[in-house]
Formats: sequence, structure tokens, C-alpha cells
Amino acid sequence: MQVPKLVKISINRGVGAAVADKKLVDVSIDELSTIAGQKAVATKAKLSISNFKLREGMPIGAKVTLRGERMYEFLDRLMTVALPRVRDFKGINSKGFDGRGNYTLGVQEQIIFPEISIDKVNRITGMNITFVTTADTDEECYALLKEFGLPFSNKNA
Repeated sequence: MQVPKLVKISINRGVGAAVADKKLVDVSIDELSTIAGQKAVATKAKLSISNFKLREGMPIGAKVTLRGERMYEFLDRLMTVALPRVRDFKGINSKGFDGRGNYTLGVQEQIIFPEISIDKVNRITGMNITFVTTADTDEECYALLKEFGLPFSNKNA
């Protein structure tokens, strides 16, 4: 029962330009929903920051949390289809562990996913993909994700 398990995959995207244009959050929600196969929700600002013209409660991003069958289906598509489409791909960075058995991967462009039509994209944005596991240490999480088949670069964790 001590074997670590993958609990959820969380996909987050911050839309900094959404302060000026509210439609960008809707576009981001649609794209994340298409990529994940599950409805994404808007994230709202927790603080007001006058220098950024940001008010508390304004929508400034999108997120979606995948569990169960959808999580494994997304993981499979990420490894077999999306990551190989990254330009100059040499493996994912093995330094994205948080010390508590979770791993975060940054993706620079949403167009690596085949569900996104390049013709309809007016702005290239990235996203963070977080793998939450029951592992207690980074080494256990690294071993679990390596067994799932994530292509880590040759530099060890």
C-alpha cells in the first residue's frame, strides 16, 4: 500500500493580458477545455495590485483538474503526442519537483497539442502542468513518473 500513486493532474494558465481584454480569459478557458477534455474554470485575482491595474476578483487565468480516467488519458496524450512535437525536444527538466512528491512541468506553447488548430490561435501562451502524487519524497515521485514513461532529460534529479 506504500507504492506511490498519481492522484491528479492540474493544468493552470495565467493570462496577464486579461486585465485589459476580458475575452482572453474565455479563449484560454476554451483552449484548456479542448486540451483536457473537461471544462476549465476561470481563476480570479486574490489581491488588488494598482501598478498592474488589477482588482481583487478579476478573472486572470484558467485552470482544470483531471482525475481518474481523464487524467490517465491526458497523460498518455501528453507523452505520446504533445511532448514529441516540442521544438528541439531533449526531454523534460528533472528539477521541477517541490520536495513533497509533486512535479510541475512548464509548456511554452499550447500548439503542441493536436486538438488546438494553429489557424484559430491568435496568441501563443504556455501553461503549467502539475502532477500530484502520494509520494513522500522527490526520488519516489521521480521513479513513479519515470515508470509512467515521462521522458526526463539525462540530467538526474
